[in-house]
Amino acid sequence: MTRREARELAFVLLFEKSFTDEPVREILQNAGEARDVEGDAFAVSLAEGAQEHMETIDGAISRHSHKWTKERISRVALSIMRLAVYEMLFLPDIPVSVSINEAVELAKKYGGEEDSTFINGVLGGVSREMPEGDPAPGDGEKAAEQA
Repeated sequence: MTRREARELAFVLLFEKSFTDEPVREILQNAGEARDVEGDAFAVSLAEGAQEHMETIDGAISRHSHKWTKERISRVALSIMRLAVYEMLFLPDIPVSVSINEAVELAKKYGGEEDSTFINGVLGGVSREMPEGDPAPGDGEKAAEQA
């Protein structure tokens, strides 16, 4: 599975997570039984990481989604942004530009007409609040809390 395919699976897991309190692994297991969905370690780590840091991630999204509360954002757009912001804040080995580009591509595929523009703007705002240079592992949470 390519990284792009793994991100797509992670997005689907986070999207399904927005409807249930089940852990990501259980959602994946159920999807595997119902639809022959195969798991991927990178996809699961992305979805579980986003789930683990949801409060910090949602705070960053809220600060940059001007005039939009979390409740007004579609679940598709919110799930895509949660995935991208997790990568941006907590995975320093992935360039921020890659995370944003992958999110925009997911939005074009799964989102509404204006989702890709909205997501790009929110993620651009999140990237501008990040410290210069690549953060060390775990530094993303501190940066998000300070902003």
